Amino acid sequence: MISIEEARHLVLRHAGLLGSEDVPLLQGLGRVVAGDVVAPWNIPLADSSAMDGYAFSAATCHGESVRVVGFLPAGERRDTPLAAGEAVKIMTGAPLPPGSDTVVPIEEVEETVEGIRLRGGIKAGAHVRKAGDDVRMGDQVIVAGTTLRAQEIGLLASLGKVSVSVYRVPSVAIIATGDELVDSDTEPVPGKTINSNSFSLAAQVLECGGRPHILGIAADERKTVCEKIEEALQYDVILTTGGVSVGDRDHVKEAIQSLGGEIVFWKVRMKPGKPVAFALLKGRPVFALPGNPVSAMVAGELFVRPALLTMRGVRNVCRPVVKGTATEGFRNAGERPHVVFVDATLHEGKYVVGSTGRQSSSRLSSMTAGNGYVQLPPGASLEPGDVLDVTLLDTASDRRMDNAAP
Repeated sequence: MISIEEARHLVLRHAGLLGSEDVPLLQGLGRVVAGDVVAPWNIPLADSSAMDGYAFSAATCHGESVRVVGFLPAGERRDTPLAAGEAVKIMTGAPLPPGSDTVVPIEEVEETVEGIRLRGGIKAGAHVRKAGDDVRMGDQVIVAGTTLRAQEIGLLASLGKVSVSVYRVPSVAIIATGDELVDSDTEPVPGKTINSNSFSLAAQVLECGGRPHILGIAADERKTVCEKIEEALQYDVILTTGGVSVGDRDHVKEAIQSLGGEIVFWKVRMKPGKPVAFALLKGRPVFALPGNPVSAMVAGELFVRPALLTMRGVRNVCRPVVKGTATEGFRNAGERPHVVFVDATLHEGKYVVGSTGRQSSSRLSSMTAGNGYVQLPPGASLEPGDVLDVTLLDTASDRRMDNAAP
């Protein structure tokens, strides 16, 4: 067996970028930019007013009274220069007319028959957005590898972009194996189990930006497993669940090898999820995951997720890790690192951490009851009050006790 870190290293070494494609701008949200973006023009294009007010030249307006010679709404411009002592009424966003360099807000002047009377001193350049104040022509405004958020989409739109070049997202084939499995629309009977793995894995794929394709259930026969895997070769990545241990009907590894695949590793020193295999088949990563639901999801979290994120160009594939104080004892008497699911709750601005109950490779409720996990090394013995490193799986729904945290 190899360690979790060694296994992840091997996976990421074989997880290459998938190339790029142009997509309509809004479809780029959450995608990773494939090339640097350079500004073709200044933003703003010209010096413009930051307020509704009056534009004039501070150097030529020496007295309190200024003559108003026009009105300049947003969306229009004035090409005729202002003479000394003249101003135009200007709206926010309108370009300053030639001969002006300062704006005074409407509320800071007194309107008169002749024009306006200034109520205070004049600060040259006040309330003016200089050309290129936001972005200058030629600036590298977005770097390749950036994940596009709403603000980047807005910036690209301001640069006249209607499409954007992004890395492709991986298409992922999902195959469940096992004679005991039935589809989710089937009422199970003793000896049969609903195939939940395909859906939990598909959801994990969606969460990290991939495109899942559920190919159904393969019976515990090598020929059937081979046929399903061959069908999956039209996709970028292949996930299988079940049939990867040492039982008489565990055919997945042999099926991969019979199709010309190379097993990179099999068995990882961890609990749950030990009998996980990673292979390469015709240039595609293949993850053969255990059949137990929690084991499959743990392997998906630790190995499949970082691979898919890397393939679509994401730079930081790590989950956030926070410090939390244990509310109970944590033990690992085994010889393998143990992934234990926990509920990390904010209390007075700090995390407190409790387990989600009995940890079992078949007990999905141990995952649904919490929002993170801790990795206990062999021989670990922690007491209440000890500090744990918690990997958060769901930062969008942080728990709070007594509404005490800010």
